[in-house]
Formats: sequence, C-alpha cells, structure tokens
Amino acid sequence: MRIIRIMLVEDSKEYREGIRLILKHSPGMVLTDEFATSEVALRSLQTPAAKPPDLVLLDLRLPGMDGLESLPYFRSYAPDAKIIILTQSDSAENILKAIKLGAMGYLLKTATAEEIIDGIKTVMDGGAPLDPGVARFILKSLQVRLPMAKKDDQNLSERELEVLELLADGLVKKEIATRLNIQYSTVDYHVGRIYEKLNVKNAPAAVNEGHRRGLFPQETK
Repeated sequence: MRIIRIMLVEDSKEYREGIRLILKHSPGMVLTDEFATSEVALRSLQTPAAKPPDLVLLDLRLPGMDGLESLPYFRSYAPDAKIIILTQSDSAENILKAIKLGAMGYLLKTATAEEIIDGIKTVMDGGAPLDPGVARFILKSLQVRLPMAKKDDQNLSERELEVLELLADGLVKKEIATRLNIQYSTVDYHVGRIYEKLNVKNAPAAVNEGHRRGLFPQETK
C-alpha cells in the first residue's frame, strides 16, 4: 500500500495536534513534517537531503509569509506535491487566488476529520475537493457577467453539465456516482472531459469557468 507523505503548515499548535491525531489513525497516511511558518517549511524543502512530501496542507493566515504568497514557492520547490488549502477563510478573493496559484483543493477548518481524510484521498486520486460551503459561496458570490450561453453553443453534454453542477455543490466523484446512479469510472470520464472542454485542471477551476460561461441555471428570486 502506498503511503501518502504529508507536510502540514499551520501556526496553531492546537490545530496541528488535531491534524496529527487524525493522520495518526488514518492508514496509508503519515505526517512527515509540520511547521508553524511558510519560511521554515520552504527552507526545509531546499536542503540537499530534503524528501518532498506527496501533499501539503497549507493554512492561509500565517505569520510572516502567508499561504497565498508562499503557494507558488511550494509548487516550485516541491513540484510533484499536491496542495490543499486548509483555512478559516471563506473569502471569495482568497479562494479564487488559491485556485489560480495551483491549489488542488480548498477546505475550511470546520471540516470534519472524515472530510479532511476524504479530501486528501480525492486529491491523490486526481480530484480536487472543495468545501461544500465554499462551493455554495462561490456560486452565490460570483455573478455571471456574460449572457446565458445558448443551448446549441454549449460545449458540454447534458450529462457533463449535470456532473459539473454536482461538482459545484461540493460533491466528490464517489458521491456523484451515487447521486446519478452510475459507475465511478463513468463519472471519472465525464469529469476528465469537462476539464478538457473548459481548459481547466481541477474542480474549483471548472466551477469558476462554468459560472463565467453562464453554464449554470440562473437562480430565481
């Protein structure tokens, strides 16, 4: 069984202890490093003997260099590592910046232990977990400035649009398969086609692009 090596960058000692306990009881995962600041974490990745993690759990509100500022450096020093933002901030600006800078997932610290573990597994399987509350927040906050796309002009099939809407609701592939009563592999295929057609690399970016293109039904007041 592959062991997922995880680095945690979090300034709260109490929260670090909580994550440490969660990962301690999660088979296939090991917390290899934990740091209170981005600067120290980044320096550790630059040492000759450094072994980059498979995944970084990164807080945004850190002393010194914050998470958004340090995110490009983590991608540079550990290019193969997946990055999940784990923060208290549900700011639309922070969410979009983190996605554009390459974060593969965005979870709030209100997430349960199970949601955090599922998020890690989803990212390592090629997905991109998005906190359900954050997903709803994005859809309500980012208003489409382009006219609603005509049905004939839409790039996505009816099923792909259905899958995209469920991604926007914060569902992961396994949950979408259950909701639509289809195979996981079928969902995985549809998600891949959505990414390809929208020219994006992860679910948060797909949701943002879909909203920008006017692919979601307009809410009625």
